[in-house]
Order: sequence, then structure tokens, then C-alpha cells
Amino acid sequence: MIKYTNNLTNLDENMLSGFFVGWPNPPSPSAHMRILKGSYCVWLAIDTETNKVVGFINAISDGVLSAYIPLLEVLPEYKKSGIGKTLVSHMLDSLKEFYMIDVVHDKELEDYYAQFGMIKCVASCLRNYNKQSAE
Repeated sequence: MIKYTNNLTNLDENMLSGFFVGWPNPPSPSAHMRILKGSYCVWLAIDTETNKVVGFINAISDGVLSAYIPLLEVLPEYKKSGIGKTLVSHMLDSLKEFYMIDVVHDKELEDYYAQFGMIKCVASCLRNYNKQSAE
């Protein structure tokens, strides 16, 4: 069974293995824990049988007007089961009082985010890949 929570109290970095799939220099579980703890809002999907985090989403925000969702990931073996959609829905509900909620994503995800009422916009970004591991 999958349990959804935004409470990090019982989260242990040992519950965070296997994420950042395909990243050449992924953050370690300890860096992942720092990312989650430093976020404005976090939602986790936890497999209650294994007590492992199988999906997560986080948001950073000014707490007044805007929020940005930088990360959404579901472990490969749990994809196509609705976990990502549930995480996004919980996050958007948590952020519903903000004027702007932004997500920068790859082009092939336009339809995915459109199902939540998000519209296509133009974005620019800078990536310092030598900092990708957060170490």
C-alpha cells in the first residue's frame, strides 16, 4: 500500500535510495534529505510494506506570491501506477493560495502537466552540472 505524507519527521535517508535516475552525478541520499528538509513543501509516497520512499515532489517558495516545483520523481518500478499524479495533485492543493506555481520540464512532459491545468510558457535556465550531486 502507498501512503502519502508531507511530514518528514520519521524520514530517514536510508528510505531515499534509487532516485535521480539517469543523472550522471546524482545527489546522495544525505543530499536528497537536505533538499527535502530545505524545501517549502514536500510530499512523499511511501510503500508501507517496505517503508521506502517510492516517489516525491518538492516546492520552493517565497511564501507569499510564488512557488516553484523543481523535482518530481517516482522510482521506475512504481511508475504508471498514478503515484506521480497523486503527488502533483497533493502539491498543487498545498500551493493553491499562490499566484504563480511554476514547473520547468522537458518538452515531452507538456501533456502530463497540462492535465493539471498548467499552461505552456517560455523558460530559461542555467545548469552547473559540476554541482549536480549537491556535495
